[in-house]
Amino acid sequence: MKVLLEKAKTEIVVKKSRFIAEAFPVHSQNEARDQIKKLKELYKDATHVVHAFVVGNAVEICGMSDDGEPSGTAGRPVLDILKGSGITNILITVTRYFGGTLLGTGGLVKAYGDSCKAVLSLCKTEELISKIKFCFVTEYSLYETIKHNFNDFHISNIQENFLSSVEISGEIYEEEIERFKVLLQNISSGKIELICI
Repeated sequence: MKVLLEKAKTEIVVKKSRFIAEAFPVHSQNEARDQIKKLKELYKDATHVVHAFVVGNAVEICGMSDDGEPSGTAGRPVLDILKGSGITNILITVTRYFGGTLLGTGGLVKAYGDSCKAVLSLCKTEELISKIKFCFVTEYSLYETIKHNFNDFHISNIQENFLSSVEISGEIYEEEIERFKVLLQNISSGKIELICI
């Protein structure tokens, strides 16, 4: 299973109808719904804003909407392609501006399906790996040594607060957390407490 790293966007035109397909990384159903709400506001002049999303390590949460297109012609084909893509924690939206020519049910299924495939072909992904959020506090004297050792781990989303001491938080591969904990203990002679969130 893979996860989406960043937003992707593309557009196709079918018989003068514009189909704007976008992919967004999401981590929950609520996050997907918030993003859909923003897009409906952004594209309030569009004819339809169709969506489908899958969330969870085993794609256990999914949802879709035809947003006024004939039932089963828009959200369902997007969701089916999405489920077959091997990507999770992703929302796909396809915004349609009607071009004046009716596409029929078969034409709609093809147009929405092709839009979904087009945006998926642009998506940058990585393997889904379990990560743990962490935080710890260190003295300034140990900061450079600790930062240098970060290169030996898969650490991302690092945030640092420089106060009377340095507060560091981030995410690390779950399989590396124990080794990271031991490293911090060794560097600080047992003074640093790694907190997993």
